[in-house]
Amino acid sequence: MERHIDEHLECYTMNRIKVGNDISGDVAHTHFTDEFAILVIADGLGNGPEANESARVVKETVAKYPDESLEFWFTESNRQMIAKRGAAVGIVRIDFQAKQLTYCGVGNIRMYMLHNHDQMIYPLPVMGYLSGRKIKMNCQTYTYESGDTFYMHSDGILAKSPKACLQQSPTAYDLAKKIESKIDSADDATFIAVQLL
Repeated sequence: MERHIDEHLECYTMNRIKVGNDISGDVAHTHFTDEFAILVIADGLGNGPEANESARVVKETVAKYPDESLEFWFTESNRQMIAKRGAAVGIVRIDFQAKQLTYCGVGNIRMYMLHNHDQMIYPLPVMGYLSGRKIKMNCQTYTYESGDTFYMHSDGILAKSPKACLQQSPTAYDLAKKIESKIDSADDATFIAVQLL
């Protein structure tokens, strides 16, 4: 599990490979500056090297153009998916000055946020996946407060009762350990767990 902490957030990232495979079809990417953070999970369709190749398209696009918009990252990644397997994608961009978090997802990457220790936020992803065909996007922006927690994950996490999981996790580390216990070893599994400071 990778850990990052700064004055704005504490973040844990984990990627676990499906039992029996040598490479994960999931890819996670994080990018932190003083002004913003970008958190990405891409789940290539299927598993193994070809799934990883599709997922890496998203990671490499965001890494190459960190100052671009969510719309640009999705459009450019989608353009590069022609003749590849395709990928489900979830991206969070956090603006520390505005105290706003924007989520955009296509496919089965899920994101859950607990705001003000009580309000559950669950942005609805767009059905489908990046494949080179035209996609519909639905980016949603939320204001956050210090202490808010959230996580996003690929479908290798068996996320039952996400609200209880968040409410019972006072720190980002507690949250990460809870999510880790829900990993399905029969699939690639990736999550990013965050507490905003």
